[in-house]
Amino acid sequence: MLDEAASRTALVLFSGGQDSATCLAWALQRFARVETLGFDYGQRHGIELDCRDRLLAGMASLRPDWAEKIGETHTLAIPTLAEISDTALTRNVAIEVSEGGLPNTFVPGRNLVFLTFAAALAYRRGVTDIVGGMCETDYSGYPDCRNDTVQTMARALTLGMDKEVLIETPLMRIDKAQTFEMAHKIGGDAFIRLIVEDTHSCYLGDRSHRHAWGYGCGECPACQLRARGWEQWNGSSKT
Repeated sequence: MLDEAASRTALVLFSGGQDSATCLAWALQRFARVETLGFDYGQRHGIELDCRDRLLAGMASLRPDWAEKIGETHTLAIPTLAEISDTALTRNVAIEVSEGGLPNTFVPGRNLVFLTFAAALAYRRGVTDIVGGMCETDYSGYPDCRNDTVQTMARALTLGMDKEVLIETPLMRIDKAQTFEMAHKIGGDAFIRLIVEDTHSCYLGDRSHRHAWGYGCGECPACQLRARGWEQWNGSSKT
């Protein structure tokens, strides 16, 4: 994979969170050039988008080869997604689980829209691969994070654009603790410190409370998931 991808390029879906930062590092290990794409869709935790510049600068400072590979960063505004959604990520309502077991943080069609826009941008930019942080293991039940969904989208986009669309999901089969481990293997302690200080996961956009694993309210599902992964990773790495 490494040799094959050395001449390829990637577009990473880069929100400013832990998962997308890990995916970016994963892509920088493998591809000749890496561009990033974030979406402003009216999310409550829009502060995550503000983290991206610091993250990119921090990652560039960690390794000269990463600095050389980091290409253009893009932001697409799609406010219509929030307008047609009634979710806890786009409305100031309490986070809860519906009777069907799906959290009300689920934004219907979000990843389908993201991947479509990413594929269109990649087509125009001549980028060969799309990289996303979708995950079946720690995905809160979101159906658009499943591998079948993502790869079916890749096939549909390939047909619709008459050009192969490759979607890589390096986190698909691992949990949050293993995501911390992947980040550490790629970038060591310095990259872990960058993830803790400069990524954002909290659904409420809280940057006022500092925890061992980073900033957040500590109560929302995203914070709980990250905290649990941090504790599990630290426990396993010291045994």
